[in-house]
Amino acid sequence: MNKDLKFVRNIGISAHIDSGKTTLTERILFYTQRIHAIHEVRGKDGVGATMDSMELERERGITIQSAATYCSWKDTSINIIDTPGHVDFTVEVERALRVLDGAILVLCSVGGVQSQSITVDRQMTRYNVPRIAFINKCDRTGANPERVVRQLREKLNLNAIMLQIPIGLENDLDGVVDLITMEAVYFEGEQGRDIRRAEIPAHLLEQAKAKREEMLDAVSMFSDELMEAMLEEGDIPPELIRDAVRKGTLSLQLAPVMMGSAYKNKGVQELLDAVQMYLPCPTDVENIALDLDNNEAEVKVSNNPEDPLVALAFKLEDGRYGQLTYVRTYQGEVKKGDFIVNSRTGKKVKVGRLVRMHANEMEEIDEAGSGDIIALFGVDCASGDTFCGGNINWSMTSMHIPAPVISLAIKPKDTKAQDNISKALNRFCKEDPTFKSFVDHETGETIISGMGELHLDVYIERMKREYKAEVEVGAPRVAYREAITQRADFDYTHKKQTGGSGQFGRVAGYMEPLAEGNYEFVDEIVGGSIPREFIPSCDKGFTASMDKGLLIGAPINGVRMVINDGSYHTVDSSDMAFQQAAKGAFREAYRKAGAVIMEPIMKVAVEGPSEFQGSIMGSLNQRRGIIVGTSEEANYTVVEAEMPLSEMFGYSTVLRSLTQGKAEFSMEFAAYRQVPKGVAEQLIKDFEASKKN
Repeated sequence: MNKDLKFVRNIGISAHIDSGKTTLTERILFYTQRIHAIHEVRGKDGVGATMDSMELERERGITIQSAATYCSWKDTSINIIDTPGHVDFTVEVERALRVLDGAILVLCSVGGVQSQSITVDRQMTRYNVPRIAFINKCDRTGANPERVVRQLREKLNLNAIMLQIPIGLENDLDGVVDLITMEAVYFEGEQGRDIRRAEIPAHLLEQAKAKREEMLDAVSMFSDELMEAMLEEGDIPPELIRDAVRKGTLSLQLAPVMMGSAYKNKGVQELLDAVQMYLPCPTDVENIALDLDNNEAEVKVSNNPEDPLVALAFKLEDGRYGQLTYVRTYQGEVKKGDFIVNSRTGKKVKVGRLVRMHANEMEEIDEAGSGDIIALFGVDCASGDTFCGGNINWSMTSMHIPAPVISLAIKPKDTKAQDNISKALNRFCKEDPTFKSFVDHETGETIISGMGELHLDVYIERMKREYKAEVEVGAPRVAYREAITQRADFDYTHKKQTGGSGQFGRVAGYMEPLAEGNYEFVDEIVGGSIPREFIPSCDKGFTASMDKGLLIGAPINGVRMVINDGSYHTVDSSDMAFQQAAKGAFREAYRKAGAVIMEPIMKVAVEGPSEFQGSIMGSLNQRRGIIVGTSEEANYTVVEAEMPLSEMFGYSTVLRSLTQGKAEFSMEFAAYRQVPKGVAEQLIKDFEASKKN
């Protein structure tokens, strides 16, 4: 790895499903000589793409886990993370972007900005990640890069500026015109290895000049020197333009647009040049840590290898040889045999093995510098933990983890499967913060929760393959919530006399809906009507009551509990007595507070040929969907709707049969909303029936 951080790039490759992320990564590895043969994503040769190392990924032709690799281009070392496109695996994108300095946003030149492109762009914005847009698949029928650039501006509000225009499109794609040097670039020879620069074809010259003017106007905003050079009307040195593009990109006010076709080996080397020239090195990015010994004061991470180590564990994998922890170092160095401290637990751990990852292959290394992405073996920690060296106790800020929205009940087919299931669940829950599992004490069933049907489907398949655990799967369950709609007072006395000292506690106050957040406890006790030591007991009792509502036993959201009176007994009052009093008070008020059932609403985008628009809209309306927008591009329709998750089960099969398999949909969680009266009555009826069984 390069010691000079100016020549290091940590980048992610993110996009909507099927935009060609993994194919692009495969080409990057080939041109940087990390691999010596190109394999395709749905490999006919049975090998599959390098970054899709899991058997399931190769079969389905999708990326499930983000995979890390590294390569060198010219004199720059590049760490790359290839991320999934499906929203079900969104945490993989989330944690990759949390530790990366820059990203390539891949877009399909036919599909353009699709629903998951919007989600990924939002994640990049959340972590202030500068990006280059790469318009891929310019060889496909219906390719229209100019339309994609328009969508980048309109849908993502990016200041998207074309640095290239294509030479030909669809089957006639020959190469690209570089608008900075005003040359035509052709990719020739075996697998596009040889780059030939030539004059711009005559029929494209006028268009290239117009686009260059447009590009210079936008880019000159970031460089006074460039503006002066333009006013002088002489030749403008390419370096001046590149410096301005870099400045605009790093400030997140510019998104350079490159184009080509990864599958046809066109445009990838130029994209690598752009990564080197425009994306940030570790020292260009300001990272903030919290000093745990100083009231969590914000401190700037230095990137200096001489300073004490600060590193963030962003992804875990439990493999055959123990836990593999992916780590991004921010400052300092880590060497084999070093002792480092986990700032969350305060435990000191020894670095036994240090490896650099290339998909699922590992290369042993002795040390890693700041700004590096590596993996540690045999270090026990959780995702999001910070490791420190020296005498500092810092913590990097954590990442955003979305809550699971769908659950399934699973049952082992035999006792052997029972042991294997618990091993598998322990591993999956540790690796993936959006995957949860617990045992329902009422039914005794094991419940798994995740981000969507595909997410849970993949984990069930992995249990069967990797752990030989045959499981029976129950019907999918929706993560309903309960909430209150009005204020309700309570005044509850808990009294129990059983010989000797009894239990006594009285709690009074009110419950009201809370607009932001899940739960808030307010203590308005004056005059010591409840002694100070029992106030936390009331809080505990209320918190425990939030776990299960009285309507359908779902967790309760958005409640403020205020206590303003009470009484106690000098002998019979205790921590337990006040916890029980609080639980009783909660039940009493909850019955009067107009409790309702809330359901997860998903943001759904269905894309398909325009001829099926009516059928698509009809199918969404039948499922209690609210259509929020439609857009049409060249006989292709995108219908956006808000749908209850409970109505989305099995929708992919219905959509396929309605559209002869030509439409696809993606969805992500939007919000919780109240269920209609009829649906609520049915849910309560089902819950009562399940209690009797």
